[in-house]
Amino acid sequence: MKKNDFAGLILPALLCTLLWGSAFPSVKTGYALFGIGDDTYSKLFFAGWRFMLAGIAVLAVSVVMNKKLLIPQKGQWKGILLLGIVQTTFQYVFFYIGLSHTTGVKGSVITAMTTFLAVGISHFLFPDDRLNTRKAVGCLIGFAGVILITISSADALGGGFAWNGEGFMLLSTIAAGSGAVISKFVAKGQSPMMVTGWQLTAGGAVLLIAGIAGGGHFNTMSPQAFALLGYLIFLSAAAFTLWTALLKKYQVGRVTVYNFLVPVFGSLMSGVVLHETVFTVRNMLSLVMVCAGIILVNWTRAKRKE
Repeated sequence: MKKNDFAGLILPALLCTLLWGSAFPSVKTGYALFGIGDDTYSKLFFAGWRFMLAGIAVLAVSVVMNKKLLIPQKGQWKGILLLGIVQTTFQYVFFYIGLSHTTGVKGSVITAMTTFLAVGISHFLFPDDRLNTRKAVGCLIGFAGVILITISSADALGGGFAWNGEGFMLLSTIAAGSGAVISKFVAKGQSPMMVTGWQLTAGGAVLLIAGIAGGGHFNTMSPQAFALLGYLIFLSAAAFTLWTALLKKYQVGRVTVYNFLVPVFGSLMSGVVLHETVFTVRNMLSLVMVCAGIILVNWTRAKRKE
Protein backbone atom coordinates (compact mmCIF):
# COMPACT_ATOMS: atom_id res chain seq x y z
CA MET A 1 0.00 0.00 0.00
CA LYS A 2 1.45 3.36 -1.02
CA LYS A 3 1.99 6.20 1.46
CA ASN A 4 -0.28 8.65 -0.39
CA ASP A 5 -3.12 6.10 -0.21
CA PHE A 6 -3.63 7.03 3.44
CA ALA A 7 -4.99 10.50 2.65
CA GLY A 8 -6.28 9.67 -0.82
CA LEU A 9 -8.08 6.37 -0.16
CA ILE A 10 -8.05 5.14 3.44
CA LEU A 11 -9.30 8.24 5.30
CA PRO A 12 -12.07 9.12 2.78
CA ALA A 13 -13.22 5.48 2.60
CA LEU A 14 -13.27 5.20 6.40
CA LEU A 15 -15.28 8.42 6.62
CA CYS A 16 -17.80 7.14 4.05
CA THR A 17 -18.32 3.81 5.80
CA LEU A 18 -18.47 5.50 9.21
CA LEU A 19 -21.20 7.84 7.95
CA TRP A 20 -23.15 5.01 6.30
CA GLY A 21 -22.75 2.93 9.46
CA SER A 22 -24.27 5.76 11.50
CA ALA A 23 -27.28 5.70 9.17
CA PHE A 24 -28.48 2.38 10.70
CA PRO A 25 -29.40 3.79 14.15
CA SER A 26 -30.25 7.20 12.65
CA VAL A 27 -32.87 5.82 10.25
CA LYS A 28 -34.45 3.71 13.00
CA THR A 29 -34.56 6.77 15.25
CA GLY A 30 -36.07 8.73 12.39
CA TYR A 31 -38.88 6.20 12.03
CA ALA A 32 -39.77 6.77 15.68
CA LEU A 33 -39.52 10.57 15.54
CA PHE A 34 -41.66 10.82 12.38
CA GLY A 35 -44.13 8.20 13.62
CA ILE A 36 -43.38 5.78 10.78
CA GLY A 37 -44.40 2.22 11.62
CA ASP A 38 -44.54 -0.69 9.20
CA ASP A 39 -45.90 1.39 6.31
CA THR A 40 -43.52 0.77 3.40
CA TYR A 41 -44.65 3.83 1.45
CA SER A 42 -43.98 6.13 4.39
CA LYS A 43 -40.48 4.68 4.55
CA LEU A 44 -40.02 5.40 0.84
CA PHE A 45 -41.42 8.90 1.47
CA PHE A 46 -38.80 9.39 4.19
CA ALA A 47 -36.00 8.00 2.01
CA GLY A 48 -37.10 10.12 -0.94
CA TRP A 49 -36.81 13.37 1.01
CA ARG A 50 -33.47 12.25 2.41
CA PHE A 51 -31.81 11.49 -0.92
CA MET A 52 -33.44 14.16 -3.06
CA LEU A 53 -32.51 16.92 -0.60
CA ALA A 54 -29.01 15.42 -0.30
CA GLY A 55 -28.62 15.76 -4.07
CA ILE A 56 -29.88 19.34 -4.00
CA ALA A 57 -27.43 20.10 -1.16
CA VAL A 58 -24.50 18.76 -3.19
CA LEU A 59 -25.55 20.86 -6.20
CA ALA A 60 -25.90 23.94 -3.96
CA VAL A 61 -22.38 23.48 -2.58
CA SER A 62 -21.05 23.02 -6.12
CA VAL A 63 -22.67 26.33 -7.13
CA VAL A 64 -20.86 28.10 -4.26
CA MET A 65 -17.54 26.45 -5.18
CA ASN A 66 -17.80 26.85 -8.97
CA LYS A 67 -19.85 30.07 -9.13
CA LYS A 68 -22.34 28.29 -11.38
CA LEU A 69 -24.64 25.29 -11.48
CA LEU A 70 -22.89 22.28 -12.99
CA ILE A 71 -25.26 20.85 -15.59
CA PRO A 72 -24.38 17.61 -17.42
CA GLN A 73 -23.95 17.80 -21.16
CA LYS A 74 -26.52 16.16 -23.39
CA GLY A 75 -24.57 12.93 -23.73
CA GLN A 76 -23.97 12.64 -19.96
CA TRP A 77 -27.58 12.64 -18.77
CA LYS A 78 -28.24 9.03 -19.74
CA GLY A 79 -25.44 7.66 -17.55
CA ILE A 80 -26.21 9.92 -14.58
CA LEU A 81 -29.92 9.11 -14.63
CA LEU A 82 -29.12 5.38 -14.95
CA LEU A 83 -26.84 5.67 -11.92
CA GLY A 84 -29.56 7.46 -9.95
CA ILE A 85 -32.18 4.85 -10.77
CA VAL A 86 -29.89 1.88 -10.03
CA GLN A 87 -27.81 3.14 -7.09
CA THR A 88 -30.45 5.23 -5.31
CA THR A 89 -33.98 4.26 -6.41
CA PHE A 90 -33.69 0.51 -7.01
CA GLN A 91 -31.20 -0.10 -4.22
CA TYR A 92 -33.29 1.57 -1.53
CA VAL A 93 -36.73 0.45 -2.75
CA PHE A 94 -35.60 -3.17 -2.51
CA PHE A 95 -33.65 -2.45 0.69
CA TYR A 96 -36.51 -0.89 2.66
CA ILE A 97 -39.11 -3.42 1.52
CA GLY A 98 -36.75 -6.39 1.92
CA LEU A 99 -35.54 -5.38 5.36
CA SER A 100 -39.16 -5.20 6.51
CA HIS A 101 -39.58 -8.91 5.74
CA THR A 102 -36.32 -10.37 7.01
CA THR A 103 -34.07 -10.15 10.06
CA GLY A 104 -31.44 -7.48 10.58
CA VAL A 105 -28.77 -10.21 10.69
CA LYS A 106 -29.73 -11.61 7.31
CA GLY A 107 -29.99 -8.11 5.86
CA SER A 108 -26.49 -7.18 7.02
CA VAL A 109 -24.92 -10.38 5.71
CA ILE A 110 -26.66 -10.13 2.33
CA THR A 111 -25.78 -6.44 2.02
CA ALA A 112 -22.11 -7.25 2.66
CA MET A 113 -22.17 -9.36 -0.51
CA THR A 114 -22.13 -6.08 -2.49
CA THR A 115 -18.35 -6.22 -2.40
CA PHE A 116 -18.22 -9.66 -4.03
CA LEU A 117 -20.57 -8.54 -6.79
CA ALA A 118 -18.64 -5.34 -7.54
CA VAL A 119 -15.30 -7.17 -7.51
CA GLY A 120 -16.67 -9.91 -9.77
CA ILE A 121 -18.09 -7.49 -12.34
CA SER A 122 -14.90 -5.41 -12.30
CA HIS A 123 -12.83 -8.53 -13.04
CA PHE A 124 -14.47 -8.76 -16.47
CA LEU A 125 -14.82 -5.05 -17.26
CA PHE A 126 -11.54 -3.52 -16.09
CA PRO A 127 -8.20 -5.10 -17.13
CA ASP A 128 -6.37 -3.40 -14.23
CA ASP A 129 -8.82 -4.76 -11.63
CA ARG A 130 -8.51 -8.52 -12.09
CA LEU A 131 -9.39 -10.97 -9.35
CA ASN A 132 -6.52 -13.01 -7.86
CA THR A 133 -6.04 -15.43 -4.98
CA ARG A 134 -4.90 -12.94 -2.37
CA LYS A 135 -7.67 -10.49 -3.28
CA ALA A 136 -10.25 -13.29 -3.02
CA VAL A 137 -8.85 -14.35 0.38
CA GLY A 138 -9.03 -10.74 1.58
CA CYS A 139 -12.71 -10.50 0.57
CA LEU A 140 -13.52 -13.80 2.31
CA ILE A 141 -11.80 -12.71 5.53
CA GLY A 142 -13.67 -9.40 5.48
CA PHE A 143 -16.99 -11.15 4.85
CA ALA A 144 -16.28 -13.56 7.71
CA GLY A 145 -15.75 -10.55 9.96
CA VAL A 146 -19.16 -9.18 8.96
CA ILE A 147 -20.84 -12.50 9.73
CA LEU A 148 -19.07 -12.67 13.11
CA ILE A 149 -20.38 -9.31 14.31
CA THR A 150 -23.93 -9.75 12.98
CA ILE A 151 -24.68 -13.29 14.13
CA SER A 152 -25.70 -13.41 17.77
CA SER A 153 -27.18 -16.89 17.88
CA ALA A 154 -26.75 -20.24 16.17
CA ASP A 155 -30.04 -19.96 14.27
CA ALA A 156 -29.69 -16.26 13.36
CA LEU A 157 -29.60 -17.06 9.65
CA GLY A 158 -32.43 -19.58 9.79
CA GLY A 159 -36.07 -19.13 8.95
CA GLY A 160 -36.15 -19.88 5.25
CA PHE A 161 -36.16 -17.66 2.18
CA ALA A 162 -38.85 -15.13 1.21
CA TRP A 163 -38.81 -13.33 -2.13
CA ASN A 164 -40.12 -10.11 -0.61
CA GLY A 165 -37.52 -10.39 2.17
CA GLU A 166 -34.21 -12.07 1.39
CA GLY A 167 -35.00 -11.93 -2.34
CA PHE A 168 -35.43 -8.15 -2.29
CA MET A 169 -32.28 -7.76 -0.19
CA LEU A 170 -30.38 -9.66 -2.88
CA LEU A 171 -31.82 -7.34 -5.53
CA SER A 172 -30.73 -4.37 -3.40
CA THR A 173 -27.24 -5.84 -3.24
CA ILE A 174 -27.16 -6.32 -7.00
CA ALA A 175 -28.22 -2.69 -7.48
CA ALA A 176 -25.53 -1.46 -5.06
CA GLY A 177 -22.75 -3.50 -6.69
CA SER A 178 -23.87 -2.54 -10.19
CA GLY A 179 -24.07 1.09 -9.11
CA ALA A 180 -20.42 1.06 -8.06
CA VAL A 181 -19.38 -0.17 -11.50
CA ILE A 182 -21.70 2.27 -13.33
CA SER A 183 -20.28 5.10 -11.23
CA LYS A 184 -16.77 4.18 -12.39
CA PHE A 185 -17.85 4.75 -16.01
CA VAL A 186 -20.07 7.78 -15.43
CA ALA A 187 -17.59 9.70 -13.23
CA LYS A 188 -14.73 9.33 -15.71
CA GLY A 189 -13.58 12.83 -16.61
CA GLN A 190 -16.53 14.41 -14.76
CA SER A 191 -16.96 16.33 -11.53
CA PRO A 192 -17.88 13.92 -8.70
CA MET A 193 -20.09 16.61 -7.19
CA MET A 194 -22.03 17.05 -10.44
CA VAL A 195 -22.52 13.30 -10.87
CA THR A 196 -23.49 12.77 -7.21
CA GLY A 197 -25.78 15.79 -7.03
CA TRP A 198 -27.85 14.95 -10.07
CA GLN A 199 -28.01 11.18 -9.49
CA LEU A 200 -29.16 11.63 -5.87
CA THR A 201 -31.70 14.28 -6.87
CA ALA A 202 -33.13 12.12 -9.65
CA GLY A 203 -33.08 8.84 -7.72
CA GLY A 204 -34.47 10.47 -4.58
CA ALA A 205 -37.26 12.18 -6.55
CA VAL A 206 -38.43 8.80 -7.88
CA LEU A 207 -38.45 7.39 -4.33
CA LEU A 208 -40.43 10.41 -3.10
CA ILE A 209 -42.99 10.14 -5.92
CA ALA A 210 -43.41 6.41 -5.22
CA GLY A 211 -43.95 7.14 -1.53
CA ILE A 212 -46.51 9.88 -2.22
CA ALA A 213 -48.32 7.68 -4.77
CA GLY A 214 -48.70 4.98 -2.11
CA GLY A 215 -49.97 7.40 0.52
CA GLY A 216 -46.70 7.73 2.44
CA HIS A 217 -46.46 10.57 4.93
CA PHE A 218 -45.03 11.72 8.28
CA ASN A 219 -47.38 11.03 11.19
CA THR A 220 -45.54 13.28 13.65
CA MET A 221 -43.07 16.12 13.19
CA SER A 222 -40.76 17.91 15.61
CA PRO A 223 -37.54 19.96 15.60
CA GLN A 224 -35.66 16.81 16.67
CA ALA A 225 -37.09 14.87 13.73
CA PHE A 226 -36.06 17.50 11.19
CA ALA A 227 -32.63 17.84 12.81
CA LEU A 228 -32.13 14.10 12.35
CA LEU A 229 -33.34 14.34 8.75
CA GLY A 230 -30.80 17.11 8.26
CA TYR A 231 -28.03 14.83 9.51
CA LEU A 232 -29.14 12.04 7.16
CA ILE A 233 -29.11 14.50 4.27
CA PHE A 234 -25.60 15.60 5.21
CA LEU A 235 -24.21 12.08 5.54
CA SER A 236 -25.74 10.99 2.22
CA ALA A 237 -24.40 14.05 0.40
CA ALA A 238 -20.91 13.78 1.88
CA ALA A 239 -20.54 9.99 1.66
CA PHE A 240 -21.82 9.58 -1.90
CA THR A 241 -19.70 12.50 -3.16
CA LEU A 242 -16.53 11.08 -1.60
CA TRP A 243 -17.39 7.54 -2.76
CA THR A 244 -17.92 8.71 -6.36
CA ALA A 245 -14.57 10.51 -6.25
CA LEU A 246 -12.83 7.36 -4.93
CA LEU A 247 -14.38 5.15 -7.62
CA LYS A 248 -13.26 7.65 -10.24
CA LYS A 249 -9.64 7.55 -9.04
CA TYR A 250 -9.09 3.97 -7.79
CA GLN A 251 -9.95 0.45 -8.92
CA VAL A 252 -13.46 -0.65 -7.95
CA GLY A 253 -12.13 -3.62 -5.93
CA ARG A 254 -9.85 -1.45 -3.81
CA VAL A 255 -12.72 0.88 -2.90
CA THR A 256 -15.71 -1.44 -2.50
CA VAL A 257 -13.87 -3.76 -0.08
CA TYR A 258 -14.34 -1.00 2.51
CA ASN A 259 -18.09 -1.73 2.35
CA PHE A 260 -17.41 -4.54 4.82
CA LEU A 261 -16.93 -1.84 7.46
CA VAL A 262 -20.48 -0.47 7.08
CA PRO A 263 -22.30 -3.24 9.04
CA VAL A 264 -19.42 -3.30 11.55
CA PHE A 265 -19.67 0.44 12.22
CA GLY A 266 -23.47 0.15 12.14
CA SER A 267 -23.45 -2.56 14.80
CA LEU A 268 -21.01 -0.66 17.00
CA MET A 269 -22.93 2.63 16.73
CA SER A 270 -26.26 0.90 17.32
CA GLY A 271 -24.75 -0.55 20.48
CA VAL A 272 -23.73 2.92 21.63
CA VAL A 273 -27.22 4.32 20.95
CA LEU A 274 -28.86 1.40 22.75
CA HIS A 275 -26.33 1.67 25.61
CA GLU A 276 -25.02 -1.84 24.99
CA THR A 277 -21.46 -3.07 25.59
CA VAL A 278 -19.55 -2.32 22.39
CA PHE A 279 -15.98 -3.35 23.20
CA THR A 280 -16.53 -7.09 23.31
CA VAL A 281 -14.05 -9.72 22.13
CA ARG A 282 -16.38 -10.66 19.25
CA ASN A 283 -16.77 -7.06 18.05
CA MET A 284 -13.07 -6.32 18.21
CA LEU A 285 -12.17 -9.60 16.46
CA SER A 286 -14.70 -8.77 13.73
CA LEU A 287 -13.15 -5.35 13.22
CA VAL A 288 -9.65 -6.87 13.03
CA MET A 289 -10.80 -9.43 10.44
CA VAL A 290 -12.46 -6.79 8.26
CA CYS A 291 -9.38 -4.56 8.44
CA ALA A 292 -7.13 -7.53 7.60
CA GLY A 293 -9.25 -8.26 4.53
CA ILE A 294 -9.05 -4.62 3.40
CA ILE A 295 -5.26 -4.57 3.84
CA LEU A 296 -4.86 -7.79 1.86
CA VAL A 297 -6.88 -6.50 -1.08
CA ASN A 298 -5.24 -3.07 -1.19
CA TRP A 299 -1.68 -4.26 -0.49
CA THR A 300 -1.95 -6.73 -3.33
CA ARG A 301 -3.16 -4.13 -5.80
CA ALA A 302 -0.46 -1.60 -4.89
CA LYS A 303 2.30 -4.22 -4.89
CA ARG A 304 1.36 -5.47 -8.38
CA LYS A 305 1.48 -1.95 -9.80
CA GLU A 306 4.90 -1.31 -8.25
